[in-house]
Amino acid sequence: MQIGEVAERTGLSLRTIRYYEEVGLVVPSARSQGGFRLYTEPDVDRLQLIKRMKPLGFQLEEMRDLLAILDPVPGSPDLAVPAARLAEFSRTAEQACADLRAKLRVAEEFAALLRAHLDQAPGRRSSAPVRSR
Repeated sequence: MQIGEVAERTGLSLRTIRYYEEVGLVVPSARSQGGFRLYTEPDVDRLQLIKRMKPLGFQLEEMRDLLAILDPVPGSPDLAVPAARLAEFSRTAEQACADLRAKLRVAEEFAALLRAHLDQAPGRRSSAPVRSR
């Protein structure tokens, strides 16, 4: 499939997919006669894996190492102790998830506070526009 379809399926922008190619995280499986990038299902799966790493704060080098463990391709780096490195990545991901859950709790509390203030506002009309100063 071409890059446009891959972008649509993964929710990544064309620019992001090209960047991941440029830094060597994912390489199209082939090129069409016209030079268009062609991707396979495993390429899409690899992009989905990369997409899952991003919100957890993994840096490019960490992504490269993690992909070498989870989805090795020719040219992937050889890691001395892959199981130990995978355990480290797992701890990092768990901590990032805990941090994100804490941020979400704060955001939800704040949204609830705003709703409560809105519900108590005198003369509140649900269709009233919000004015900025």
